[in-house]
Amino acid sequence: MSSFEEAETEETVTCLHLTFYHPGQQEKLMFRCLNFGKREQVRAEDTATFGRDSGTCRYSLVDTRVSRVQFSLQFYRKLHTSEYGFEIKNLSKRTRLTVNQTELGYLNKIDLPWRSVICFGDYQVLAEIQEGEAMDYFETHLHLAEAPILQEKCLPSLQPVPEKEISPSFFLSQGESPTEMDENDL
Repeated sequence: MSSFEEAETEETVTCLHLTFYHPGQQEKLMFRCLNFGKREQVRAEDTATFGRDSGTCRYSLVDTRVSRVQFSLQFYRKLHTSEYGFEIKNLSKRTRLTVNQTELGYLNKIDLPWRSVICFGDYQVLAEIQEGEAMDYFETHLHLAEAPILQEKCLPSLQPVPEKEISPSFFLSQGESPTEMDENDL
């Protein structure tokens, strides 16, 4: 047997991708304590906290309008499944937190959807969960957005677009109603 065959099976790791945006990020540099572009391991039993108190929070934001501890993310295993998730809790008495437009007051918590926008004050954070199998830890991967996240998340137009740009009025002008055809009939 080769060493490749004897090697332990590599397990995938759950990764929480967080993309941050604030309209004054260029001038105020409130994200200067965050480690962007590099994956960080967090033990499963640890809580990932965000706020301005660098002694308490794992992820520190340099802004006096941010609470000492703004919110936390707790990794957990869902009951009777092998799936993992995150729970988000608002730890700020002054600032309301919204997750996909669901408002959380002080000490309120909900399950973090696999893709969500977290807002507090002027901050916008896009959270995306990449599923994995590891139980002992998860990873965080922080990104910085150039443009507001809420604008990037606009829904596409719900108007149908014809494949060959043939206007329905073309058929109606010939006195015929549109009919469905099999592409093999062409």
